Amino acid sequence: MQRRLFSSPRLLAAVVLALTLGACDTQSPDEDSLSTRSDALADPCATNQSFQVGAGLHDITGPAAELGMMGYAMVDQKTAGIHQRLRSRAFVIASPCNGKRAVFVSADLGQIYQGVRQQVVEKLRARYGTLYTDDNVLLSATHTHSGPGGHSHYALYNLTILGYDKQGFDAIVDGIFQSIVRAHDNLAPGTIRVASGDLLDTSINRSPGAYLRNSATERAQYTHDTDKRMTLLRLQTDDGGEVGLINWFAVHATSMGNDNLLISGDNKGYASYLFEKLKGTNYTAQRTFVAAFAQSNEGDVTPNIYGGTNGGGANDFESTELSGRKQYNLAKTLYDTASAPLTGGVDFRHAYVAMDSVQVAPAYTDGVWRTTCEAAIGDSMLAGAEDGPGYGYEGSSCETIDDAWGVFNCALFTTACQGEKPIVLEMGTLQPYPWTPEVLPLQVVRLGNVALVALPFEPTTMAGRRVRQQVLAQLSPVGVNQVLIAGLSNAYAGYLSTREEYAKQDYEGASTHFGPWTLAAVQQEVDKLASALRTGATVAPGPTPRDLRNNQSTLQTGVVYDDKLLTVSFGSVVTNALASYTRGQTVSVKFWGGHPKNNLRRQGSFLQVQRKSGTTWVTVANDWDWETKYRWKRYDCAPTYGCSHVTTEWTIPADAVPGTYRIRHDGDWKSGWDGLIRAYSGTSREFTVN
Repeated sequence: MQRRLFSSPRLLAAVVLALTLGACDTQSPDEDSLSTRSDALADPCATNQSFQVGAGLHDITGPAAELGMMGYAMVDQKTAGIHQRLRSRAFVIASPCNGKRAVFVSADLGQIYQGVRQQVVEKLRARYGTLYTDDNVLLSATHTHSGPGGHSHYALYNLTILGYDKQGFDAIVDGIFQSIVRAHDNLAPGTIRVASGDLLDTSINRSPGAYLRNSATERAQYTHDTDKRMTLLRLQTDDGGEVGLINWFAVHATSMGNDNLLISGDNKGYASYLFEKLKGTNYTAQRTFVAAFAQSNEGDVTPNIYGGTNGGGANDFESTELSGRKQYNLAKTLYDTASAPLTGGVDFRHAYVAMDSVQVAPAYTDGVWRTTCEAAIGDSMLAGAEDGPGYGYEGSSCETIDDAWGVFNCALFTTACQGEKPIVLEMGTLQPYPWTPEVLPLQVVRLGNVALVALPFEPTTMAGRRVRQQVLAQLSPVGVNQVLIAGLSNAYAGYLSTREEYAKQDYEGASTHFGPWTLAAVQQEVDKLASALRTGATVAPGPTPRDLRNNQSTLQTGVVYDDKLLTVSFGSVVTNALASYTRGQTVSVKFWGGHPKNNLRRQGSFLQVQRKSGTTWVTVANDWDWETKYRWKRYDCAPTYGCSHVTTEWTIPADAVPGTYRIRHDGDWKSGWDGLIRAYSGTSREFTVN
């Protein structure tokens, strides 16, 4: 670490002035001269409440058919349609008082993988030069478990997907990039207001036994065993225009279970949709209202307060609606009542850390020097968590071995470094490349009196609390009074549990890759960043992470061709709508279709619900609306092959305008003769809604 002696011309001038005064007067300075010198050295942003703010929104929905979904690690859970499209929600916040800016993105993804961030920053650099870099770009995932997978460059996260999927990866990278470009272009003078409140009856700790391993003294500082606080930033322009909001609340996006095959943003995506619908968001517009429901330290936090048997809630759609609406309701209250101005400037520190070889000082451990380990996962990682049961059971630990598999692993494979973990796979030693990243980004971003700590992990409740307290202690002297964890940010390497939780080896401990002192190492390295942010010092960038874009393999198959019966056309109706419906009923229409991989239709839609207005048709719902579902299914039409059916559904809302309607399906089919992809469309019969 290098200390920057003169971080600004103003500071240099102040020091020169002080030296000059000292040369002229050897007497002790009086109170007035001390005051003058103090003012000269003061933070120019200390009382700042004026920012430049911009928001942008873009589609990042990947292949909606025959691609493994990311989250539950179920090989047979493959996409088969869309319930809600996935979005990247970007915000650029700049402080004119010091000329610095930061980007925050909340993306409807299971994880932000290292390769995604590398290429997003690469595209930003090509367009803007050094304006946006690793230092000031923070990409965070909502952690939906109902999105397409295959967009990691590391093997472990592509195993159950059957390899890397370039089409989905490119859609994510370009969509995030485009959302940032829009936020940049929409920058305007504005203000930010902050509000916080507690959201109860929405989350529970899924590993309460591990949480209880933390000391009673530490637990007594908190009322609950999960963080109930939601913190919200309201962004608006100086002329009163509503830009959007960002809020952070810690809860898994696992209301949809592992039997769901429709792409969905889960509870956080639904909450965003509700708020954006309230504000009239136009998902194709360059400038529109953006509502980000971002993720925090959700590692041991489930939304399924009423249980469930398939990894999600008792009913996928009802559970998602319940959790999402509760988050939306509190966010609306906070947004409407936010009055405290964000005060201060924008600043940031970032470094890459070789997490498999950190020497951790005694101040962060149990009083002796410790080290982190080469990445490995334990038995309980395969067992899964309550939000997605796998094979075996949670809690297989070398601390208390009570099964033959654990005895075997602890006798043969456990390392002294990994402690209580019965190792089932040591990703860090695999060749030619580790199966998970070992060089990881850590980042602290200051937005006025609020600081974000970006971690490439899923921190448990107590792990997040420890990091927050430590950073707050560093930054409170310079005006920061809230520290928030931005989990699953900038890269991904499993979980982050406390040393005490790790010993129990529940799912979260077994998924803490770098051993029992991983959290201590993170605290130490984040402490360095926060200290540098406080003092104005620079930090070394650290080792360069691997770039594995050219070292990918896949078993994914593209579309060879689409087929149909000779007597029909693509877009022809198989099963039509009824003549009339009432509100609350579901309209279902089945079409002869093409494979959705032919054209992802990003910023578009595979279906449109249209109402007749005079002689024209007005679209009232698309494939991203909550009341619609787009389903794709391969159809056996032997001796012809490559056939598929598309089913569009519309559950008529209670406030639907009575009138004449139809459902339109748009798609693309690939020819087996010339390999060309051609667009098609089809419409249902007209029907009335009474």
